Amino acid sequence: MNRPSMNRRTETIRSEALELEIVPDLGASILNLRSVSGRPVLRPVALPEVETSSQCASFTLLPFSNRIRDAHFTFGGEETQLRVTTKDGLTQHGDVRNRPWQVTRESGTHLRCTFDSRAFPDFNWPWHVTAEVEYRLHGPHFDTSVVLTNADPRPMPAGMGLHPYFQRLQDGVDPALSFGAALLYDTDERQLPTEAARPVRPGEDFRLPAPVGTRSPDATYTAWDGVARLDWGRRALTLTADPVFSHFVVFAAPDGSLALEPTSHATDAFNLAARGVPGTDMRVLAPGQALAGAVRLTLDGDW
Repeated sequence: MNRPSMNRRTETIRSEALELEIVPDLGASILNLRSVSGRPVLRPVALPEVETSSQCASFTLLPFSNRIRDAHFTFGGEETQLRVTTKDGLTQHGDVRNRPWQVTRESGTHLRCTFDSRAFPDFNWPWHVTAEVEYRLHGPHFDTSVVLTNADPRPMPAGMGLHPYFQRLQDGVDPALSFGAALLYDTDERQLPTEAARPVRPGEDFRLPAPVGTRSPDATYTAWDGVARLDWGRRALTLTADPVFSHFVVFAAPDGSLALEPTSHATDAFNLAARGVPGTDMRVLAPGQALAGAVRLTLDGDW
């Protein structure tokens, strides 16, 4: 019997510098992003090996990013219990990334992807939402824009993020990583923040370029200036995010890739905010209100 992935279609767009493949049936997640020379920008993925978005090169986090403690939070005086989706009793990364999206090809370099939770009675979120993601290639740039809209008659807590896994080694070279973030959250054994973010310490500070090396970070930063860079010497890439992405997650994945995740709020922001922890950037969307932001990747050098 074939795996489900063998029957999934992909959509591909190209520019003079880049080629992008997405999988509409898995959250319109990115399967591959590579330069036209064939060099991977995000970690390379073969479609037959993909069963969930977790095996893709990047996926979208909606209507919240990262983990929620015990899949439970209080909002507006009411208790919300979500389905647990991890082995350690959490729910993680929202519930759009493994759902089918509608995709419209706007041009050879532009895809528009839409989602409506009302089409899914088992959606793991008690509010109705709609979402839109656009992918555009132009020159050495790859732009992703995200819109999350509250389609429910009630106010709802909200957040969003992107989860790209970058190809870390290029020709055997480990890149220098840099990003301007001054604060970091201490976390417990489930990588959940325990209190407000604190100033970064030596070994955690990437405001000056430094290789990740033997470190294995799984950390959420804030007070981020919206810029991150990977530099291999002969080539580099720069990630630039809109100010709505106030938080930045760095995760050294077991497969050797490096996840650099722009997010609009802290991990477990809903529970932290309910406790009165400042700086979580949890949003509350009124009925019909939207949260939106864009992220750009730019290639420099010999790709």
